[in-house]
Amino acid sequence: MKSILKTFTLVASFVATGVFAQDTDKALDLDQLLKQLEQGQIVQNKDNQRREQEFAAKVSEQDRMLEEAAQRRDQALQTSEELERQFQENEYKLADMDEALTQRLGSLKELFGVLQQVAGDTRGKFQNSVISAQIPGRAAFLDELAQSMGKSSKLASIDEIERVWFEVQREMTESGKVTKFMTDVVEAGGEKVNKEIVRVGSFALVSDGKYLDMNPSTGTVAELVRQPAGRYGDSAQALQESNGELVQFGLDPTGGSILGLLVQAPNFQERIEQGGVVGYIILVVGAIGLLLALERLISLTLIRAKVNKQLKAKQAKSNNPLGRVLKVREEFPDVDTETLELKLTEAILGEVPKLGRNLTIIKIISVVAPLMGLLGTVTGMINTFQAITLFGTGDPKLMAGGISTALMTTVLGLVVAIPMTLLYAMLNTRSKNIVYILQEQASGVIAERAERG
Repeated sequence: MKSILKTFTLVASFVATGVFAQDTDKALDLDQLLKQLEQGQIVQNKDNQRREQEFAAKVSEQDRMLEEAAQRRDQALQTSEELERQFQENEYKLADMDEALTQRLGSLKELFGVLQQVAGDTRGKFQNSVISAQIPGRAAFLDELAQSMGKSSKLASIDEIERVWFEVQREMTESGKVTKFMTDVVEAGGEKVNKEIVRVGSFALVSDGKYLDMNPSTGTVAELVRQPAGRYGDSAQALQESNGELVQFGLDPTGGSILGLLVQAPNFQERIEQGGVVGYIILVVGAIGLLLALERLISLTLIRAKVNKQLKAKQAKSNNPLGRVLKVREEFPDVDTETLELKLTEAILGEVPKLGRNLTIIKIISVVAPLMGLLGTVTGMINTFQAITLFGTGDPKLMAGGISTALMTTVLGLVVAIPMTLLYAMLNTRSKNIVYILQEQASGVIAERAERG
C-alpha cells in the first residue's frame, strides 16, 4: 500500500513538473518519464526485500522469548507448589505447638485471659476517672498490655501483673482521699491557667469555688461553662478554703450525670424569661399592686395609730379621721340630734374613700393576674401545636418552648394573684376596722347629745 502511494506521489510530482516545464517551455519527453518510473520501482523493491529480511530475523527472536517465558512460568509453578506444601506443613506444626502450649499453660491460660479482661476494663475506668487528672498516663500502659496479649502469644511478665495490681489498688486508695494538686485548667473564657485543684476522691474536681470537668478523650480539665445552683457553689468554695475541718459538699456518685442535670436546670431569671411577654406584663402588674399594697399598709398603720391616740385624748385633732369626725360636734353645738347625726354621717362618708383608696385596684389585680396567666397558657399551647404541625412529635425540644411559656405564665399569674388577694383582704379589714371605730364614736356622740337634749 505504501509503495503504491509512493508511486502515485512520484507520478504526481512528475506531472506537476511537466506542467511547470510546459509553462516555462522546458517540457520533458515520455522516455524520460518512463525511465524515472522504472528507477522508482527498483528502489521500492529493494526496500521491501530489506523489510522482509528484518521480519524474518524478528520471528526467530520472538520464538526464543516465548520459550524463555514458558520456562519461567514452569519454574514459578514449581516454586508455588513447594511454598504451598511448606505452608501446609507449617500450619500443622503451629497447630501442634498451640496444643502443646495450651497443655503446658494449664490454668495459667485462664489467668492470663482474666488479666487481659481486667486490663481492658480498668483502662476504661481510668480513662473516665477524675483521678487521671492528677495521675495521667495510667490508661496507656493497660491499653498496651491488653493489645499485646490479645494480638500475640506473648505472656505477661510478673512485673506487668504486679503493676496492674498496683494501679487497681492505687485507684481504690485515691478514691477515698481529698487532695490538692496543680494542673492546667481551661477557664470558661477559653484561657488555660495553671491553678490549684481540689480533688474529692473519684467524684469531683473543684477550683476557685467552681466545679470542673475532665475530658476523657483529651485528658484536659476545664471549668463548667454553667455552674450549679448557689448552695452547691458555696459548698465548693468552703471545701477549697477548708484546712482539714469537715465541710458539707455535694457529691455526684453517678460520675457527672446528676451534675449535668443540675447545670441544665434553669435559674430564677431564666424561668421568668420562659414566660415571654405575657410573663413580664404579669410581673409589672404585680409590682404595681405590691407598691400600692405597701403604701396602703403603711398609711393605714399610721392612721390606726393616730386614731388610737385620739381615742385616749379629750380634745379632737384634725390630723386623723376620728378627730375630724368628732370636730363636727364642736362645729354644731346647738343643732338637734337628727341634724347632728346627718352631719356625722356625712363626715364619716367623707373619710371612707380616703381609707379605702387603691384597694379596688389591688382587688382587680388579684383577679386579673390569673386571667393573664391563662392567656399566656393558651398562647404557649398554640405555639406548641404549631411546632407539632410543622415538625411533628419526633423532637420534644421543639415543643419545650411553648410548654414552658404555658406553665410559667400560669405560675406567675398565681404568684401575683395569691399575695394580692391576701393583701387586699388584710387592708380591707384594717380600713373597715377604722370605719367601725368612726361609726362607734359617732353613735356615742349622738347618744350623748340625745341624753343632753
